[in-house]
Amino acid sequence: MTISKIGAFAIGVGVGVATVAIVKSAGFKKVCAGVVGAGMKLKDEAAAFVETVKEDAEDIVAEAKYNNAQQANS
Repeated sequence: MTISKIGAFAIGVGVGVATVAIVKSAGFKKVCAGVVGAGMKLKDEAAAFVETVKEDAEDIVAEAKYNNAQQANS
């Protein structure tokens, strides 16, 4: 079974029209807004985690420098 060029074009047009109808629906926009909102929340949480790790690493480095200075003065 083969599809002619006109049949393939008609199927493409039908899929395009259906896609536009789905994208313009309020439900689709609500779902997309929820997904984007969840992504933004995840990004913020990841940034906060990275900042915490960075602060912890800076504390460790500062403590190591202090300990080395104390040993050098002993």
